[in-house]
Amino acid sequence: MTQPTHDEAHGGALGARLNWLRAAVLGANDGIVSTAGLVVGVAGATSDRAALLTAGLAGLLAGSMSMAAGEYVSVSTQRDSEMAALAVEKRELREQPEAELEELTDLLEERGLSRDVAREAAEQLTERDALRAHARVELGIDPDHLTNPWHAAWASFLAFTAGALLPLLAIVLPPSGWRVPVTVVSVVAALVLTGWCSARLGAAAAGRAVVRNVGGGVLAMGVTYGVGVLLGAAGVS
Repeated sequence: MTQPTHDEAHGGALGARLNWLRAAVLGANDGIVSTAGLVVGVAGATSDRAALLTAGLAGLLAGSMSMAAGEYVSVSTQRDSEMAALAVEKRELREQPEAELEELTDLLEERGLSRDVAREAAEQLTERDALRAHARVELGIDPDHLTNPWHAAWASFLAFTAGALLPLLAIVLPPSGWRVPVTVVSVVAALVLTGWCSARLGAAAAGRAVVRNVGGGVLAMGVTYGVGVLLGAAGVS
C-alpha cells in the first residue's frame, strides 16, 4: 500500500516563506497606493494623457528603485549583524568550549528538556556541528540560509512595480471621462485583494484589514485628486 507523503513546511522554512510573501504583498500594496495617489492627483489638474503617463512612469520608477535600495540597505545591515554574531560565536567556541557547552545545555533546558536530556542533546549537537547548533538555538540564525540583500532588493522592486502598473494602466488607457472612475474602481479592487492576502498571511481577521487598506487608499486618492483640482483651477498644470 502506498504510504502517504507529508510535504508540510516547518519551522524557519515556513516562517521565511511567509515573510517573503507578506513583504511581496505589502510591496505591491505600496506600489498601488502611491502610484494611484500620484496619477489621480495629476488627473485632477490635467487630462493630458502624456502628462499622466509621464507622472505615472516617474512614480513607478522612483518608488520601485527607492524600495529596492531601502531593502538592500536594510537587509545588508541585518546580514552584517548575523555574520558578526556568528564570528563571535565561532571564537567563543574555540576559546571556551566547555562554557559554550554549558550554555547550550541551559538553553535547551529552558525549552522544556530535563537537565540530563538537555546535556545529552547539547553534547550530540556539539559533536555534529557546534557552530550550527549555537547559531540556531542561541542566536536564532540558520547559517545555511542567511538573509540575502539582493534577493530582498529584487523582490521589493518587482512587487512595487507590479502594484504600480495597475493604476498606471487604468489612468492612461480609458477615454478621458472614464480615467478617474476606472482607476478608483481598479485600485479599490486591488486593495481589497492585498488587504485580504496580508490578513490571511498574518492569520488576522480579513474584514478589518481590508477596510483599513481600502480606506487608506481611497483617502490618499481623494486628497491628491483634490489638490490636483485646486492646482488645475489655479492654472498650475
